[in-house]
Amino acid sequence: MVADSAKGPRPSLTETLFMLFLRLVAVAALWFAVQYWAMLTGLSVEGKGRFDLLPPAWKAAATALAVLFPVAAVGLWLLVSWGRVIWLIAAATEIAMHELYPSIFGINRLLVLMHLAVAALFVLFRLALFVQRRRQARAVRTDSP
Repeated sequence: MVADSAKGPRPSLTETLFMLFLRLVAVAALWFAVQYWAMLTGLSVEGKGRFDLLPPAWKAAATALAVLFPVAAVGLWLLVSWGRVIWLIAAATEIAMHELYPSIFGINRLLVLMHLAVAALFVLFRLALFVQRRRQARAVRTDSP
């Protein structure tokens, strides 16, 4: 019996690890989304984070992040490029909240460091994939007549 689709090349170890990394970030983004929604609906922070009780700056930031994080999670899980962009916007927003406006949003160094570590890992994966693809392309060129 003939397979329905043509088999492509198997992904390398680096590509497989990158896919797993993106899916782990998707799970983390979904966790952040659940936390924001729980806060906004009064299910966490002992009800003190309910939307109607928040100051205007927190209303804007929490509402935006409650929408951005689940969208980023879906995009990252599906391994599409827009998921990475949405995650970057959400992470940059949280970093800006806690680093540029600590008097309003408080200081959360662990969150900022986590976002920066994920971004650094992403850059390292992309560099590794770039080098790997360059080596593959060079090997193909030298073997061809």
